Amino acid sequence: MSIEQILRERAGEQCELCGSSDNLTTYAIDGDKDSAEKCVLTCGVCHSQIENPESIEPNHWRCLNDSMWSQVSAVQVIVWRMLNRLRGEGWPQDLLDVLYLDEKIQAWAEACSESDYDSGVKHLDSNGTTLNAGDTVTLTKDLNVKGANFTAKRGTAVRNISLVVDNEAHIEGRVSGQRIVILTKFVKKSG
Repeated sequence: MSIEQILRERAGEQCELCGSSDNLTTYAIDGDKDSAEKCVLTCGVCHSQIENPESIEPNHWRCLNDSMWSQVSAVQVIVWRMLNRLRGEGWPQDLLDVLYLDEKIQAWAEACSESDYDSGVKHLDSNGTTLNAGDTVTLTKDLNVKGANFTAKRGTAVRNISLVVDNEAHIEGRVSGQRIVILTKFVKKSG
């Protein structure tokens, strides 16, 4: 039985990441095509976006909310890597916080280079400190919030920020109950 046949049987003829049955193909983790344990059955969309990070559509990957519970080690590795690649979106960080991997699987997932799941965009605060999704920042000046008719005051703490993946100058956070986009040059990382 070929590796693809083994994967199709294991996955029930569905993408092991999103559940689609369109254009199914084998994705070999780290290029290892010799073992079904190191491969995942993916649809064309998942396969393309894994291979081409610049084509990622973050909302497609909300399917990881379900596939993260797979008992298949290879699926767990891809889920961890994709959640890390997307962590600037905010919601993937929540999934990473509850995802538990066995030590060996965690080591395998982390074995890829940082560049394999990092978009390359670095968010820096007004002092040049790197910002990460989930951080708390403090506003360094009063900001008029367009469309919300209020001013976010200097010194306001913004907790659990999200990073705008394709724009290093923008983060998102909740101020006065409103989710707003904030320029990184007007914040400093807290604690």
